[in-house]
Amino acid sequence: MAAHAIAPPLLTAPSSSTSLLPRLSPLPFSKKTLNLSSSSSSSIVGCSKLTIKKTTLGSSSYKGSFGVVKCMSSSAVLPKALLFDCDGVLVDTEKDGHRISFNDTFAEKELGVTWDVDLYGELLKIGGGKERMTAYFNKVGWPDKAPKSEEERKEFIAALHKRKTELFMVLIEKKLLPLRPGVANTSNEKAVSAVVSFLLGPERAKNIQIFAGDVVPRKKPDPAIYLLAAETLGVEPSSCVVVEDSAIGLAAAKAAGMKCIVTKSGYTGDEDFVNADAVFDCIGDPPEERFDLAFCGSLLEKQYA
Repeated sequence: MAAHAIAPPLLTAPSSSTSLLPRLSPLPFSKKTLNLSSSSSSSIVGCSKLTIKKTTLGSSSYKGSFGVVKCMSSSAVLPKALLFDCDGVLVDTEKDGHRISFNDTFAEKELGVTWDVDLYGELLKIGGGKERMTAYFNKVGWPDKAPKSEEERKEFIAALHKRKTELFMVLIEKKLLPLRPGVANTSNEKAVSAVVSFLLGPERAKNIQIFAGDVVPRKKPDPAIYLLAAETLGVEPSSCVVVEDSAIGLAAAKAAGMKCIVTKSGYTGDEDFVNADAVFDCIGDPPEERFDLAFCGSLLEKQYA
């Protein structure tokens, strides 16, 4: 949900000469799975075969049936870059990760500030942790221990954010925040690197390029982070597919001219994703993966049809 772009190496089209994207074998699965409520409808592109089966779910939050739509893609087009947001996409970090770390930081500094679950959900509409704290203090009043000048307050916020990141990394290193099923970003780069390294493993992490936080002057919904990723990778934005979880992330991806798949997270389930190219509950683990690389390619095919 924050402003990262995580760019793993992926398949390049046979005619591609892009040297910044290593050529890998196809993903181990070729089917795409989409969970639909029994009353939902959806159009799937790039599919040559559809099968639908009914599955019953039983839980405290949802009971009922849903259709599992699996389709084999005939798409020959593949994204030149696949960009993942981190918070809320790879890991549902916000409620029990970043929020807890902010509150622990506020408590250490004896600021008398606590962000509850609902308040933090509202604050997530502001991209970036430093920007989030600044906007909050500007609205409700700065703590008594905060300095008075604008420049000193920037340093104060930066110090708070640095400590928050240290506490957050402890949670990641202890693996207290598990990956979401199936697993570009404006959070702090150390935090994103920690997520990628400790949860995906060092071998995968070394092949993943991270664009995070202060490398751009403006956070999401500004498209700067995704435009920087495309420029650095040497690809056209129109050939990129983004995986996001929030409305501000979706807005950033679309403003950059990229296709965007949304995987809803705990805080973003009720946000407006009408402009998304596809919306899922998560990425999903085999055999119930929600989509694959070929599906991403089928989204790109639409613009050339």
